[in-house]
Amino acid sequence: MRTLWLSIGSSSFLYLTSGVSAQTPAVPLAPVEVTVTRDAARSPLELPFAITRIQPDSARPGQRQSSLEETLALLPGVIVANRTNPTQDPRISIRGFGARSAFGVRGVRILRDGIPLTLPDGQTPVDYLDLEAVGSVEVIRGSASALYGNAAGGVIDLRSGDAPADPIALQLRGWSGGSGYRRWVAAAGGRSGIARYQGHLAQTRSDGFRQHSRQEITSGSVRLTARVSGTELALNGIGFHMPVAENPGALTAAEFESDYRMADELNVRKGARKKVRQGQLGFSASRGSRQRDMFASVYAGQRTLDNPLTFAIVDIDRATAGATLRGSTAVRVAGISGRLSAGLDVQSQRDDRLNFANCFDNELTVPTAVCPGVGEERGTLRLDQRERISSIGPFARAEAELGRYGVSLGARADNVKFRVEDGLILANNPDDSGERTLRAVSPMAGVVARIGKLHSAYANVSTAFETPTTTELANQADGTAGINADLDPQFATTYELGMKGIARSRIRYELTGYASRVRDELLPFEVPDGAGRRYFRNAGRTRRRGLEAAASTVFRSVELGATYTFSHFQFINFVVDSVRYDGNRLPGIPQQQFQAYATWRGRNAFVSADGTFAGSMFANDANSVRAGGYEILNLRAGGSIAGQAWLSPTIGVQNIFSRRYVPSVNINATADKFYEPAAGRVVYAGLTVGAGR
Repeated sequence: MRTLWLSIGSSSFLYLTSGVSAQTPAVPLAPVEVTVTRDAARSPLELPFAITRIQPDSARPGQRQSSLEETLALLPGVIVANRTNPTQDPRISIRGFGARSAFGVRGVRILRDGIPLTLPDGQTPVDYLDLEAVGSVEVIRGSASALYGNAAGGVIDLRSGDAPADPIALQLRGWSGGSGYRRWVAAAGGRSGIARYQGHLAQTRSDGFRQHSRQEITSGSVRLTARVSGTELALNGIGFHMPVAENPGALTAAEFESDYRMADELNVRKGARKKVRQGQLGFSASRGSRQRDMFASVYAGQRTLDNPLTFAIVDIDRATAGATLRGSTAVRVAGISGRLSAGLDVQSQRDDRLNFANCFDNELTVPTAVCPGVGEERGTLRLDQRERISSIGPFARAEAELGRYGVSLGARADNVKFRVEDGLILANNPDDSGERTLRAVSPMAGVVARIGKLHSAYANVSTAFETPTTTELANQADGTAGINADLDPQFATTYELGMKGIARSRIRYELTGYASRVRDELLPFEVPDGAGRRYFRNAGRTRRRGLEAAASTVFRSVELGATYTFSHFQFINFVVDSVRYDGNRLPGIPQQQFQAYATWRGRNAFVSADGTFAGSMFANDANSVRAGGYEILNLRAGGSIAGQAWLSPTIGVQNIFSRRYVPSVNINATADKFYEPAAGRVVYAGLTVGAGR
């Protein structure tokens, strides 16, 4: 029997497995450390947070890695609703934070190799992410404002995998599936002396399973790293071009039952779609050990968006930049060992925003006031403004070891400034320029108790601060431009208890319970005849209570795992137009979700199955519309033929029983257009050829 290698204190807590042997029932566990806590690499057992680290293709091989729904599966407390709409990112929520998102990600901080992808206003476009290059994912569930600011739900850090060991390794991968899905990926990587490199180039085309949902993407990424005099240097670059992405919109219940592949008639008539170009470059330097470490990064990006919607054509030219500096050191005071860490985040964002009337369906042969150009899609200019957002956030944390207990105290001070310069000033359209600064101090405190070498229990109380995004502040129901002075940030306080460890030497587990109270919760709504435009308001108070559980094990050649999420989220003080919603459930989140997987690995083959069982969810604040629960099952199989060059075929089936279900709802929609349906059965195949390792 192989030896179990785990050390606590100077070591790591194991969530992953390696070296599975068909003859050995007790499987050795590989050590794992996390850095998402903005500290030196640490074992999750040492920290008073709900932290999980996964490798996307480890437990569930054969994924296409075309969506964060695949990458972030099997994380307790994390719900990823794939909207199957190429113009809208999957709706990612942690403990319900993020469920309000109309596009992009809200309420969750997303990083790539420690560099923030989340903008200073709190939104994160994720359409441009290169998921092929993701080697592991680290997630903090719960209020993380004391560490990262402007994030109520938690943090997701996507970490790049290691470069191949050979001087040069090449791969070519192709995927083909239903609805005209085609994806090609070329990858190269290797090592030479102190340098390592990785690069990916991908092209994706799909007709979409729904009408009016065609998509084309070309993307590339590069990562260069080197270790110079003990300092790890990294340069990351991303390029993304999506010239075609059609928006099928949401459906009514009758439309969903009649033909869930159909598109919303207004979206088709108005030519709703988007076109995106994005580039991002980041440089980081890190140095240190468990005794002392430093990390610094600078990054910048550019994004252009041409986005015809049913109510307007939105044109945005965005520039972003930022920098991070942090460090930590081990200390010993009065015989007590501990650790001090501190840092500073600075970010800026500039959006040049134009809104035009949408005249895509204009069939008139003479000019009108709204559509002055006959045959032209862009009508009258309705909005012309430059939006500037800047944020600065110093943070600090102190830890002390008191026997088998560890105590952690931290705080962060955030200052987020929004400024709008109105460029459309007319006699009947006054100057709507203005600015607004939102501030908060977010403290946290936690304690962790080590129970033997393989278990720990913890408790923490934390706070969260989350601002409205620029778009949420700009969209005002009365039609005025500028900044919505009535929309406030939301604040949350969370109390959490948890336990994690390894039972009987090979069963990894975690169990967490929490209770949160949120003041001024940000919620979306629509207005009659608003053509689907989303506005936002603050609810009075809401309450969240939840339970998260996960367990996995490996026995011989089979790996098994399961996660369970219970979410009881309610309004406790919320009135709209004299109607009280106290006691109603928050919309957009199923109360229960259970996920499980089983994977068999042979010498040169694998078979993997996973299932998701989700409860029903409400689609509006009144709880008068509900999307039913669902159960889906997926299956994948693959193998490899090794030699100097190697070949790896894969086949997969998603939603084997072709269930008709709704994973995402359009919250508080008008005209009863609540439902964003998922695809039926999808069969796909992939083939990878490569040389080098």
